[in-house]
Amino acid sequence: MYLPGGDPDDPPVVVMAPGLGAERTFGYPAVAERLADAGYAAFLFDHPEFGDSDGDSQAIDLSRQRAAYAAAIDRANRIDAVGDDLVLWGASLSAAHVLTLAAERRDIDAVVGLVPMLDGRAVAGRRGGRYLVRATAAGLRDRIGHRIGRGRSVPIVGGTEECAAITEPGTKRKYIDLVDRESAWRNEIPARSLLGLAGYRPVTRLDEIRAPTFLFAGTDDAIVDADAVAAAGERLDRGTVVSMPADHFSVLGEDFEGAIGHQLSFLKDALE
Repeated sequence: MYLPGGDPDDPPVVVMAPGLGAERTFGYPAVAERLADAGYAAFLFDHPEFGDSDGDSQAIDLSRQRAAYAAAIDRANRIDAVGDDLVLWGASLSAAHVLTLAAERRDIDAVVGLVPMLDGRAVAGRRGGRYLVRATAAGLRDRIGHRIGRGRSVPIVGGTEECAAITEPGTKRKYIDLVDRESAWRNEIPARSLLGLAGYRPVTRLDEIRAPTFLFAGTDDAIVDADAVAAAGERLDRGTVVSMPADHFSVLGEDFEGAIGHQLSFLKDALE
């Protein structure tokens, strides 16, 4: 929990978690610190099986990750030092989670989604039929093998010819650059994780979101199409979309200042 200085009365709380396969130390503390500097409380947690959370399999279970968000919301609501205003924050895959939760809940006051993974089917489809066949086969083999202790793993981020969760050109180096050098993180997930990712489509739930929602698109993003993010914003009841030259990972790196400035401006307006 990152609390604002100066003992403000009942600050809004931002519940936040890292993106696909990442740990909370991978650039996310800088976001939480800037939120706290601006007067918000930031509750940053690791997904199950990653970082400081229970387990170390690094399995990506979408329903379990959303349940962790819900548990973090419940925990934040029991902290006396924060107010009633609740913001959900996510990037990449965790942006998909906060959009899905915002569609299901009516206690969310604002949503922030950076380079949001809106449609896993579209992402996988752009990689081609060969990727889809390989990913499905690897996932099914792992699902079966896992039951008898013979599971298989695939890279979280790899080259264009690898059966990885992220394969777009140039992304591996940018992702690895965010990894905390003290972390025990491994560039691998159980292959069965791929089965859920390809079918995850928060884009189908956008019409159900009532809270003010901010979407950030990077025009140089090789994973999430900026035009698709803009189109998603048009479907939101109270949507704000900002596009700027950035890629999927630079919002936590060299383009951090521009990205965080837009987030803070949105939150100031949304929570007034």
